[in-house]
Amino acid sequence: MEDTQNPQMREKGRALRKAAHFFKSSAVLIVALVAAAVTCIFVPFDRQYLGYFDWGTLSCLFCTLAVVAAFKNIKFFVWLADKILRRFKNERNVVLALVFITYFGSMVMANDMALVTFLPLGYFALDSCGKRERIAFTFVMQNIAANLGGMLTPFGNPQNLYLYSYYSMGAGEFFRIMALPFAAAFVLIFAVCLFVKPAPLAVEGRPKNSPPVWRSAVYGALFVLSVLIVFRVFPYYWGLIAVIAALAVLDFRALLRVDYGLLLTFCAFFVFSGNMSRIGAVSEFFGRLMSLDPLAFGVLSCQIVSNVPSAVLLSKFTGDYASLLIAVNIGGLGTPISSLASLITLNTYRRVCPKKTKGYIGLFSALNFSFLAVLLGVGYLTVWLI
Repeated sequence: MEDTQNPQMREKGRALRKAAHFFKSSAVLIVALVAAAVTCIFVPFDRQYLGYFDWGTLSCLFCTLAVVAAFKNIKFFVWLADKILRRFKNERNVVLALVFITYFGSMVMANDMALVTFLPLGYFALDSCGKRERIAFTFVMQNIAANLGGMLTPFGNPQNLYLYSYYSMGAGEFFRIMALPFAAAFVLIFAVCLFVKPAPLAVEGRPKNSPPVWRSAVYGALFVLSVLIVFRVFPYYWGLIAVIAALAVLDFRALLRVDYGLLLTFCAFFVFSGNMSRIGAVSEFFGRLMSLDPLAFGVLSCQIVSNVPSAVLLSKFTGDYASLLIAVNIGGLGTPISSLASLITLNTYRRVCPKKTKGYIGLFSALNFSFLAVLLGVGYLTVWLI
């Protein structure tokens, strides 16, 4: 009897552990789905739901995730990480290189795409030289860099694209509003990274073999194609078809390794924000708040419903686009749900360091809220100056 019960108990234990691991690793997705489901109670399904989804953003995200997976399969990031380590040689310089490549990369490819691209690079670089204890700090700083670097350009953050179009801003006006917060963010990020000791890094072994040149070139072209979707150079579905077709021939496994949970999380948040804007009591509440202080309440809204939904929701209740623009950019700092970029970083960290999530969230909160406090003051100064 005992022999038959023990295997059954062990099987139940394994099943419980698997379930616990699933809920722990998918906590953000589950919260997003629950939040979306709750709003569906107040807003019955109708045709307007189809308008919630930013299909261009979803397509761009899918394509980038797939191309990054293809790069991983040819060990491109392992090779590039090895190059960075051998070039910069000490811990501080490596962290600075990883953070600022994300900072400036977000200006061109949008903050979400910059993190999808450069977080794996940060992991491979630090893991290969035995500095895994530095991964949490580097990921947090890469996340801050992506959120703040992308605020200088209309296409650097998704909410910028929306507000730039909604308020019919000119490029010069946009840069004038965001120049001071961007410069302050650069100084803050650089200063914090200087606290990393310049300890020498021992790079053992011979340089890593270069990945296949022709595959690297093709995947690079596919990545550029993915980014061009953001600029609406051509319809997003043509880029989507091209990437899927190319990878189906060159590396079908890359399509299987896409983080579909992340895509579903995005979809859930689109439903949540769309429904929130259609609930009368919620709209009236936000309208009153925005009439008092659009900068402060814009930042507060980001902490609760994320910066992209906040930009869409709050733009209906204020003509002070300068305050709102600053709010939804610096408001991406703070809680893990204050920006979709932060969710990407959290999900990535959980995947590479699953047993250290609590420590990561503590460090994330300390640095994010510190940056937010300083930049909120810079934001008020900017509004006063303009």
